[in-house]
Parts: sequence; structure tokens; C-alpha cells
Amino acid sequence: MSTAMQALTANYTASQQELEDLVIARQKLETQLQENKIVQDEFGTLKDDTKVYKLTGNVLLPVEQFEAKNNVSKRLEFITGEIKRCEENIKNKQTAQDQMRAEIMKAQQAAQGA
Repeated sequence: MSTAMQALTANYTASQQELEDLVIARQKLETQLQENKIVQDEFGTLKDDTKVYKLTGNVLLPVEQFEAKNNVSKRLEFITGEIKRCEENIKNKQTAQDQMRAEIMKAQQAAQGA
């Protein structure tokens, strides 16, 4: 196998690993999104005078309900934005892989023709 072919194959393998890492990151973000949606739904069932606590380390600290709701809303916005960014990166990586695959096929055909 030529050095150019080896380089193409190595780049393709590295790209596959990067794509896998992006997919795993996307899955983690989706889990966080679902967890935060559950918390937001729970806030909807609370009475206005219900006390809310935040776990900080090993300690539960009281927090204002409106502040906790705002924090969860902001977190949901952030996670949604990160998911969109991650999906765009996945799409770009897949496009790059398709191009690399085509280059590898051309190189293999050229090698077989020679």
C-alpha cells in the first residue's frame, strides 16, 4: 500500500473516531435535556410557596423558586444550542468522511489499474 493510501486510511480512521465522539457527546446532551425537562415539568406542579433546594456538594441549600426555574430554563436553552451545534458538527464530519471515502476508492482504483 502506498504512503498516500496509508495517510488517507489513517485520516479516515481518525475521522471515524471523531464522529463517534461527537455522537456520544450528542447522546449525553440529549440525556441532560430530558433530565432538565423533567425538572421543569416538576416545577409546574409546585405551589408558589413550596420551598426549593439545590444540591451543592453534599449540602442542600435553599434557593428561591423563581431563581431555580430561571436556571433550569437557561440550562435548557444552552443544552438545546449545544445539541444543534453538535448535530452540525456531526453533519460536517459525515460529509468530510464521504469525501475521504471517495478519495480512498479513487486511490484503490488507481492502484489496481497500475
